[in-house]
Amino acid sequence: MSQSPIELKGSSFTLSVVHLHSATPEVIQQALQEKVSQAPAFFNNAPVVINVAHLKGEANWRALQQAVSAVGLHVVGISGCQHEQQKRSILRAGLVLINEGRAQNIVTATASQPDNHPAKTRIINTPVRSGQQIYARNGDLIITSSVSAGAELIADGNVHIYGSMRGRVLAGASGDTQCQIFCTQLSAELISIAGQYWLSEQIPANFVGKAVRLNLRDNALTIQSLN
Repeated sequence: MSQSPIELKGSSFTLSVVHLHSATPEVIQQALQEKVSQAPAFFNNAPVVINVAHLKGEANWRALQQAVSAVGLHVVGISGCQHEQQKRSILRAGLVLINEGRAQNIVTATASQPDNHPAKTRIINTPVRSGQQIYARNGDLIITSSVSAGAELIADGNVHIYGSMRGRVLAGASGDTQCQIFCTQLSAELISIAGQYWLSEQIPANFVGKAVRLNLRDNALTIQSLN
């Protein structure tokens, strides 16, 4: 038999979610431009989902998409629709409807089937290189070596890094706010727990390069020293 020219598999992707509180394209574009200017390397050509749960009434969906695209972001879909008429308008504009689950700012969208196996800790004993993505589904992730800039760690549970952490790390990717991140040398590009995140410049300077523990308190990231 000849090999099929395509292969369909489930996969995971980390996406930023833009929550709209205004339907005015000019207002949205200006607000996004200010946000993107704070971390241009992180947001450059980034795929995003637009959440419209807070919008009332109709909107010019194509104009909103253009406003987001104008600052260098790529809209992959719309989430948070409240009623059928709104959904039909979005679909007529050529946009895709997405269910983003429970995460608020950063979400993991997956096309794979639910995993009914018991949770299991995933352990990686080799360095995680730039461009690699390691995902621990329904469990914790332990890295016993270093993580390079440009690499990404994602876990539905907790994340432990026993080495230098220079990439991106996301714990509680399925929305579990009780998850934590433990790291012996923190220099991350991005840290996220259950959708709440810090970029590198938001990490308190006195914790950079140190052994730390991160968790959520009152739905906000907090950091503590492990020394």
